[in-house]
Amino acid sequence: MAIRHGEFERIQSVLDDADADGPLTAREILELLEEHDEEFESAHRVATVLGRRAQTGEVEVIRDQPYRYSVTDES
Repeated sequence: MAIRHGEFERIQSVLDDADADGPLTAREILELLEEHDEEFESAHRVATVLGRRAQTGEVEVIRDQPYRYSVTDES
């Protein structure tokens, strides 16, 4: 399944708006997205989007249990 245009940007925008501090799990990010009226199908989808962006260095994946994600601040 391909990443739909804008998914990462939607995640990044919500994390910026929420002033999220520190790495978060995919489930915590999904909860923030829902609080900001952004629909994502699952925490797994969030993890997929962020995992792919980790390959380009825009996201750091902390491989604890559960995995945590830190989105690079572009500003």
